[in-house]
Amino acid sequence: MEQFLQSFPVFLLIFCRITAFFVVVPPFSLRGVPNTFKIGLGFFISLIVFLTYGVNQSIPADAQYILFVIREVLLGLLMGFLVYLFFTVVQTAGALMDLQIGFAMANIVDPMTGISSPMLGNFKYMLLIMVFLLMNGHHYLLTALMDSYQWVPLSNELFGRFAEGNLTEYLTRALGNTFVLALQMASPIVIALFLTDVGLGFLAKTAPQYNVFVVGIPLKIIVGLFVLFLMMPGMAMLFERLLGIMFDNLNQLLGIIRGADSQ
Repeated sequence: MEQFLQSFPVFLLIFCRITAFFVVVPPFSLRGVPNTFKIGLGFFISLIVFLTYGVNQSIPADAQYILFVIREVLLGLLMGFLVYLFFTVVQTAGALMDLQIGFAMANIVDPMTGISSPMLGNFKYMLLIMVFLLMNGHHYLLTALMDSYQWVPLSNELFGRFAEGNLTEYLTRALGNTFVLALQMASPIVIALFLTDVGLGFLAKTAPQYNVFVVGIPLKIIVGLFVLFLMMPGMAMLFERLLGIMFDNLNQLLGIIRGADSQ
């Protein structure tokens, strides 16, 4: 019983970080994944981490323990949010594409998240999930989560990183980078449809008898879908590059938090 009382606070802190990570990060946070599976997976991974890392740890269950729990939950949510941020790149790019093509008025309900999302964004998001699972990205995520205890131990100084501003600055920069990536991903269709609008403008000036609004809507849909068809062969390579950037940013996040502990 004494050994149990000494080990349970450490296990609970590990469990808090891992379950908070699963609440946010795709594809574990998708609506179709049962909550019992998330809790069970978090429990067994927490048990593995505890047996390999937390056996020699000792956390006193005093008045400060609630701050330790909040810190671990915040750290898990922070890691999961960073991963989720790069998954939303394809939805943002799809929203930009839909806005140019004219599909923005026909948003659909995403069955995986339960919210309204753009058509092309939802389509590319499902492709990203497939590529992510095919390249065993979920294994890399679990490995990164388990290795995070080597980078950021239970005695980390997360609140100090927020107070110094380095972590906030990095998250702001990462948010801006995701918008840049989304614009780069949507740029072929956006540029093609911009040139189409320019051509329709010349047509309206040279041949006013044509109704540009009637001709332009189906023309933009055809051009947009044709460019999307040309982009499909390189979509998997593009998604792999995006996921590589995501894992690099996750390592940078852990490195920033670890920097406080190493100083």
